[in-house]
Amino acid sequence: MSGEVTMAAGRRPDTAARWWGSLAVAALAVAAVTVTAQAVGRFHWWAGFVLVPGALIAASGGPLLLRGGGRGFVGYLLACVGGLVFAVGGLLMLGLMGRGWPLMITLPALAIAGTYVWHAADPLPAAFHRTIAMLALVTAALGITFLLLVNGVLDFGDRGWWGGFIMAGGAVILGNGLELLRHQIPYRAQAVTLAIGPGVIALLLGLRFLRDWPFNL
Repeated sequence: MSGEVTMAAGRRPDTAARWWGSLAVAALAVAAVTVTAQAVGRFHWWAGFVLVPGALIAASGGPLLLRGGGRGFVGYLLACVGGLVFAVGGLLMLGLMGRGWPLMITLPALAIAGTYVWHAADPLPAAFHRTIAMLALVTAALGITFLLLVNGVLDFGDRGWWGGFIMAGGAVILGNGLELLRHQIPYRAQAVTLAIGPGVIALLLGLRFLRDWPFNL
């Protein structure tokens, strides 16, 4: 009994340290954005009502994330939601939403991709989860491309460049479907067939945007 009490007492300072550390990181992040906005002459004080809650929400997820397991997943969700709100607040405070809005595509996509850390052990749901996570990575790359286009770093002209991302998505679906062939699981043939169809269609559709071939619509 005394041993259990000692262990519980030992865990409390460690838990408190995690919470205080997470709050300290949130405070530093808010201070960094605020000081930067003031330094460049783009300070919008009202954005603090978005920035600070986002930092606090993200901070509440940090200690849970470190605990792992189911609580870790809840902490991850809180950290992602808070981080997204914080990013919105940061863009608003710096007056960069007009040029930084593609981050609202990239950041949620990366958050979805990160959930694969908690994928199922069964091959079929794991393959489905992996497909979603990899499609999210493709979406994140699309957001980064938009960011570069909006800020004048890239210029593809009138070319249907987005076809490459459609083809990438098709390759992800097709590849994860074919990967199921190496597993001895029920409904394997049906699952592979369901993946091949959309994958091939996406590949051809992306090719149509890139090269206007083989269809002339």
